[in-house]
Amino acid sequence: MVITYELGKSLYINITNRCTNDCSFCVRSSAGDNFGGLNLWLEREPTVDEVMEAVVRRDGSQYGEFVFCGYGEPMMRTDDLVALGKALKARYATPVRINTNGQANLICGRDVTPRLAGWVSALSISLNAKNAQDYQKICRSVYGEKALAAILDFAAKAKQYVPKVIFTVVDVLSEEDIRACAELAQRSGVDFRVRHWGR
Repeated sequence: MVITYELGKSLYINITNRCTNDCSFCVRSSAGDNFGGLNLWLEREPTVDEVMEAVVRRDGSQYGEFVFCGYGEPMMRTDDLVALGKALKARYATPVRINTNGQANLICGRDVTPRLAGWVSALSISLNAKNAQDYQKICRSVYGEKALAAILDFAAKAKQYVPKVIFTVVDVLSEEDIRACAELAQRSGVDFRVRHWGR
């Protein structure tokens, strides 16, 4: 079971297969059981202790960043994620990033952004659409067309607690849609980045 894996100088932490989206471009559907030679499908969700043990075994101090990202949405396990993030910050001086679909407040039924304060250095939120209809067509959220408004609200609230908030899109979108997403990020007061599909 792959709990941690390396990309560049970052250590990625894989804590769940569950996700509220079923994105048309997601690597979990296109990569099958294999992502860069790794099977990221978890047999079960690892405990907080198991995750910390996996990080320590790799000597977490050698990495430039810890990134919560696997085949699922990390904030499906918000309580465990917060516990892990705080444990990592207590042990290492390494920045922590969460790659998320931005639907945590819908998942938890309340605003969880205050819980990110003090341990999350960066929040990378997958945007991937310029409006609610396109988002639902592309990302197929269990929350339907209300997902995008919730994502925008989550980002706005998170800015109060997280030093760097970024909207990302994958480069499978049209140039016009990417420009529209960049403008949406600018209006939201967050950074913007285009990700290469599959990374």
